Amino acid sequence: MTVAPPTLALPASPLQRGAPVLFVLLWSTGFIGAKLGLPYAGPMTFLAVRFVMVAIVTLPLAMLSGARWPRPVLLLHIAIVGLLMQFLYLGGVFIGISRGVPAGISALIVGLQPILTAALAGLTLGETIRPRQWLGLALGLAGVALVVVNPALIDRDRLGAAGITLLAMIAITIGTLYQKRFCTGADLRATVVIQNAVAGLAMTPLALLFEPATIDWSPRFIFAIGWLAIVLSVGATMLLFYLIRHGAASRVSSLFYLTPAVTAVMAFLLFGERLSPLALVGMALAATGVWAVNAGARA
Repeated sequence: MTVAPPTLALPASPLQRGAPVLFVLLWSTGFIGAKLGLPYAGPMTFLAVRFVMVAIVTLPLAMLSGARWPRPVLLLHIAIVGLLMQFLYLGGVFIGISRGVPAGISALIVGLQPILTAALAGLTLGETIRPRQWLGLALGLAGVALVVVNPALIDRDRLGAAGITLLAMIAITIGTLYQKRFCTGADLRATVVIQNAVAGLAMTPLALLFEPATIDWSPRFIFAIGWLAIVLSVGATMLLFYLIRHGAASRVSSLFYLTPAVTAVMAFLLFGERLSPLALVGMALAATGVWAVNAGARA
């Protein structure tokens, strides 16, 4: 009888090791960029310009680099994910912030996503969520709550805006699972073009209908729209799709637990928002939760 030689596990590439950290850093700047740029344009106008910019920039890059364009069925799936993860998610976050939800509170609400994703992943994708992962998810949730404790959570005038942000969290949760289920074979370069084009086509008429067609092209707005359109929409979104493709959906979503903590640090450095001792404890809990979710899963 011939015995097969043991299979050696290949070491993770630098991209695989560094992608989660880079993703958290980039993704966290989205809340800061929204706070920086929204005083100069309506939220839907801001996003319409952003989506169109991304589509225009990435289309020639995708064509020149030989991107594989999807067939009609896959194209439809990619467009649906674009509506969920770009149009609905970003639309909800930006509208919420424009109506008074602080950036940290938005990060908290979106940080609740892993609980919903972990539960739905077991039902829709057949992923096994182990007790250690559930514990990690609970620790992460507790850490997120401590990081962004703020009286604004109970401000009645902001409950409606917070509800819009909650809908945004549900949209990106469904989008994450849908992307994992139907779009894993799509070319990431073509995906970014298609999703932003679809989101731009959906957002532009709404912006023209419900908001004044005016933008204050101040240096702050130009920096915010440039950063969010190029660095975040292209870089962070492709990183997110890369992580979804190479890891279980529940583990990918656990990275969102770190976003409120990183956002809180950025807000302190840029806007002078101070961190409470509870926030420091929350950061430690969130980091522990992320470790537990990832350590408790098998490749």
